[in-house]
Amino acid sequence: MGRTLQNTMINLGLQNACDEAVYQLGLDMEELEEIEEDAGLGNGGLGRLAACFLDSMATLGLAAYGYGIRYEYGIFNQKIRDGWQVEEADDWLRHGNPWEKARPEYMLPVHFYGRVEHSASGAKWIDTQVVLALPYDTPVPGYMNNTVNTMRLWSARAPNDFNLRDFNVGDYIQAVLDRNLAENISRVLYPNDNFFEGKELRLKQEYFVVAATLQDIIRRFKASKFGSTDSVRTVFDSFPDQVAIQLNDTHPAMAIPELMRIFVDIEKLPWDKAWDITRRTFAYTNHTVLPEALERWPVDLVEKLLPRHLQIIYEINQRHLDHIASLFPNDVDRLRRMSLIEEGDTKRINMAHLCIVGSHAVNGVAKIHSEIVKTQVFEDFAELEPEKFQNKTNGITPRRWLLLCNPGLAELIAEKIGEDYVRDLSQLTKLHKFVDDDLFIREVAKVKQENKVKFAQYLEKEYKVKINPSSMFDVHVKRIHEYKRQLMNCLHIITMYNRIRRDPAKLFVPRTVIIGGKAAPGYHMAKMIIKLINAVAQVVNNDPMVGSKLKVIFLENYRVSLAEKVIPATDLSEQISTAGTEASGTGNMKFMLNGALTIGTMDGANVEMAEEAGEENLFIFGMRVEDVTELDKKGYNAQLYYDRLPELKQAIDQIKSGFFSPKDPNLFNDVVNMLFHHDRFKVFADYEAYVKCQEKVSELYLNAKAWTKMVIKNIAAAGKFSSDRTIKEYARDIWHVEPSDLKIPPPNEPRDAGQDKTPNGTAA
Repeated sequence: MGRTLQNTMINLGLQNACDEAVYQLGLDMEELEEIEEDAGLGNGGLGRLAACFLDSMATLGLAAYGYGIRYEYGIFNQKIRDGWQVEEADDWLRHGNPWEKARPEYMLPVHFYGRVEHSASGAKWIDTQVVLALPYDTPVPGYMNNTVNTMRLWSARAPNDFNLRDFNVGDYIQAVLDRNLAENISRVLYPNDNFFEGKELRLKQEYFVVAATLQDIIRRFKASKFGSTDSVRTVFDSFPDQVAIQLNDTHPAMAIPELMRIFVDIEKLPWDKAWDITRRTFAYTNHTVLPEALERWPVDLVEKLLPRHLQIIYEINQRHLDHIASLFPNDVDRLRRMSLIEEGDTKRINMAHLCIVGSHAVNGVAKIHSEIVKTQVFEDFAELEPEKFQNKTNGITPRRWLLLCNPGLAELIAEKIGEDYVRDLSQLTKLHKFVDDDLFIREVAKVKQENKVKFAQYLEKEYKVKINPSSMFDVHVKRIHEYKRQLMNCLHIITMYNRIRRDPAKLFVPRTVIIGGKAAPGYHMAKMIIKLINAVAQVVNNDPMVGSKLKVIFLENYRVSLAEKVIPATDLSEQISTAGTEASGTGNMKFMLNGALTIGTMDGANVEMAEEAGEENLFIFGMRVEDVTELDKKGYNAQLYYDRLPELKQAIDQIKSGFFSPKDPNLFNDVVNMLFHHDRFKVFADYEAYVKCQEKVSELYLNAKAWTKMVIKNIAAAGKFSSDRTIKEYARDIWHVEPSDLKIPPPNEPRDAGQDKTPNGTAA
């Protein structure tokens, strides 16, 4: 979520009034804003996407709730020591959190372990351990519409009789100390992005948020006029018409068997009825195609922790496979491929398959990704129910990612086309009229220059590094991962360095290359990549032959509040994943909206950005998905590229020989060995095209006017990438609710009697 203060002031239309009031108190609002800690309760794009979606849902007047875990420790703080990443705990609640309100009156029990007893009256899950879920509510204000939604985050609490009702009369002190075991569930965020780690505590977290949330939803449904009761029992027929639940990846997949357990075991619905309601309630968003990221929980672990849920998953699978077998008799391989249970050395539950079978809609997050989901990753399921598979291209909230972070540009746009674009970003197309307006071109360039100077000052103040604000700011910020190919950027830096040294007199367009992002603490290769970038920076930044022509900076502790500073100052946005690996990307959209040009592959939403702005207005290079597939068929041989490309050979030889690590010449052996022998993401295959494309970038940057014209064309084409558009599509195609642009009257104005009624509609 990042910081909340400035976003709240903007959405409430109070920013100027607050700035002025605080100024009159002799204080500086910007200084105050810098004191607030980021709420970093997610890992990368997926978590930030949820935050943008909450902003858009409130702005569109949808009755929507965001549910998650109130981690005591969020994503770690990253320190760089001697070029290495070092993790520190993110104690973000140390000084309290003024935006949250604990709601102990809505505390709910969550059960673990135990066993299942079957009788004539049905299944009973007994002898469980209980953990309490305490909700904390954070307001989510819509933009200037007097709507305030809720984000409800659950915190784990031990019940007061925890470990004391057992026969352990003896050790009272130890029993109280052991309360920590239960409360550890919400202690810390697992810091992996695009990687599955099958730990028991992680599964506990996933079930904890799911069990508490579903009880909360059902309580709310029963209290509403829709949860009508026949004598004693609630009628759940209208449940899917009143409730839509969107699964943000497979992490909350246990919601499917949990809702079945509630309906069948507790509410005593017949299985078929329960299953029909469940499927019509859930929809699943897939966020990655990387096999190592797919959740596959060991059956033994689920059996120990959630024995009833395992039985329900087996029953779902049996009925699912019976259905497949009836359609495709004797096709045992299809049954194996489509089963929710994977056989092997350890039996595992494929959570994506559970989500697909248990949902009425499945979507990817960009056109190309949704296509890959349909035709490759889940092709058997798409063949069975093609109408279930959809695309919903990601978006970003223009409130945080333009108004808040780039007020200069936002104001300049408003002067030209009015202020309405903030709620309807498609209006940015009106800027096309001004592409040849010399004054506007100069003003856009001026705003960018001011942002660059401001960021350069921030870097000097915080990190004691001096950079040249007239150089091109070439920025690559995102989680560190092999598929995102920070290594390819690094090879380009080395290549530029070698060119400067080979011919110091030759014209060189000055660059400041900024790379930032966190590596998962257990991801060895990602940590080596950070060390390599810092080692290269050490050499480049201290070579007198280079001077101010080339500077390399590793941006420490990349997070939302730092993104808000660096993105508006960026000239060139690096989006260089191997085609077919980045589901969408959202940083790409933030840079586009803030007046940077993109160098990128035809991957994720880059494809649609090129479609909107015209491919000639992005720097597109490298293999397409088809080329990658072709190369896989042929067999990727890195050695071929090394032998054929002298500049690549030189760069690799320098890394290999210890040119960048004179104290330990073998330091980067693992990296070099990976690049030659098991580089799944084919860095060498795109190196030549990347370097050539970068030459075109430098060439255009020399012509400031032509560069800025291209910037304006990009901003004018960025309208599609508002999360408002994305959410309207979810609302229309999946949740079946109507967004409302009605501005609710403020609390100090009397309401019309007619306006008091809640409009019919689903809560998402």
